[in-house]
Amino acid sequence: MSDYKSEYKKWLESDILSSSEKQELLNLSDEKEIEDRFYRELEFGTAGMRGVLGIGTNRMNIYNVRRAAKGVAAYVKNMGTSEKGVLIGYDTRNFSKIFAEETAKTLAYEGVLAYLFDSVHSVPEVSFGVRELGCGAGVMITASHNPKEYNGFKAYGPDGGQLPPEAAQIVIDAIESYDVFADVNVMPFDEAKNKGLIKLVGAALNEKFLETVKGEQINPESVYAVADTMKLVYTPFHGSGSRPIKEILKRIGFKHVLVVKEQDNEDGNFPTVKSPNPENAEGFYLAEEIAKENDVDLIIGTDPDCDRVGILVRDKNGEYKALTGNQTGALLVRYILEARQESGKLPKDGVVIKTIVTTELAAAIAKSYGIECMSLLTGFKYIGEKMTEFTEKKNHTFLIGFEESYGYLVGNHARDKDGVVATMLIAEMAAYYRNQGKTLYDALMEIYEKYGFYAERTVSFTMPGKDGMAKMSEILVNLRKSPIKSAIGQDVVKVTDFEHDETGLPKSNVLKYELSDGKTYFIIRPSGTEPKIKIYIGTVSDSMENGAKFIDSLVADVKKQMGIE
Repeated sequence: MSDYKSEYKKWLESDILSSSEKQELLNLSDEKEIEDRFYRELEFGTAGMRGVLGIGTNRMNIYNVRRAAKGVAAYVKNMGTSEKGVLIGYDTRNFSKIFAEETAKTLAYEGVLAYLFDSVHSVPEVSFGVRELGCGAGVMITASHNPKEYNGFKAYGPDGGQLPPEAAQIVIDAIESYDVFADVNVMPFDEAKNKGLIKLVGAALNEKFLETVKGEQINPESVYAVADTMKLVYTPFHGSGSRPIKEILKRIGFKHVLVVKEQDNEDGNFPTVKSPNPENAEGFYLAEEIAKENDVDLIIGTDPDCDRVGILVRDKNGEYKALTGNQTGALLVRYILEARQESGKLPKDGVVIKTIVTTELAAAIAKSYGIECMSLLTGFKYIGEKMTEFTEKKNHTFLIGFEESYGYLVGNHARDKDGVVATMLIAEMAAYYRNQGKTLYDALMEIYEKYGFYAERTVSFTMPGKDGMAKMSEILVNLRKSPIKSAIGQDVVKVTDFEHDETGLPKSNVLKYELSDGKTYFIIRPSGTEPKIKIYIGTVSDSMENGAKFIDSLVADVKKQMGIE
């Protein structure tokens, strides 16, 4: 594309921008800020696009949203599914509703039917709705767990999963062929509604979704047994989980769900937290206060688009411990397999699916129940693709899919992470163990005692802007030129390059290193949605404390060898 100064000038002189939008550009005094806004176009990858809100080619705004929406229109036209429509959902973030409406107006102008949710909805409800309505595609306006400055545009295929690479390429090629101003138009909202090109949906889909999720219960009786006495705390972190999660917990029988009122409002500024991310334990401070006052063992929180779930459990000392996504996933895997086995409903062809950066503890648990565990590339779209393959070939039964990044799915109703079904089953699981006189912390310790103390950690390094992108690329290039051969006194016995080696998985810019002790690995990959490079580390130790110390040393060594300060 053109250099950033000419792009800046093009936007400033455009007769499409409003006076306030032009003023935003005129107010930019920092040349680096201008460069960052205009040095590239906001990338549309296989997970859609995500970026900081603002005016510019490298920002989330109505112009880039409209352009992406026209790309989705091109995709459904290419597939011959324009009349099947596109379902559009949005979360509580700033500009989410506006971006959703602009998407609908753009689709309508292109002659594509747009189903628009009538209020804030979650990712799983969009994934489910695409399947339920038989749509040709779907769009979710969200930036998931990112800070308030961000928003994003996720695109879904007709199976309710994020677009696979081939389909995403159709959208990308179309987007790149459009001038953001000259080639993209919208139909006025009321006109589109009157013509039947925008249809509002909500209540009926909400009801069908909740009843379908409720059907994924494994032990309904375990909830009834403790319903009168068991309390749990829930916070939606100002997000879209509030309505469906409060309702599903009520429907399965929980009578004492204590909701964090200060965080139970739709506010895209997320005023009570630094970041609305359930991975960050500090966001649960209000929930902890309620839990302590009410003698509660379990705290649950979901992110703004309700596709991720974080939990805190009370340990032997009465302290609340935040579990990692790996730990919660391991608990769910063991619970689902154990409970299904007890009821005689554990299928022989059952499969647990995780990602390559997710704990190997899941595989160990699955193996002990005679169940296969598959490892796929990072990104829930790959889990969704595999689920669809199972359905078509009828060769496996999907039991649970999860990522270390706090995303879980049980059931075939969706093809993306589902914080609603995950919350329901986490609460049910807590009830199941409570009937045995155990907390979830006790259950986790049982797992470690049986399978070993699997310790994992994800370390992220933010590298924003043009310089950051170049730095991330340079790090991976250097690692391939000069491979890491040892770490903390151990030899690297195997390196897997997912971009060049034959792994049976799609090509991806990921490097995995396995150490000579046979139980330690670390994986290096750039984030696909944020300006970050990530290191994922896993080992098996004789205690969590020793595992954590070992990982501390390994992180320090790997950072040094990567040239990261």
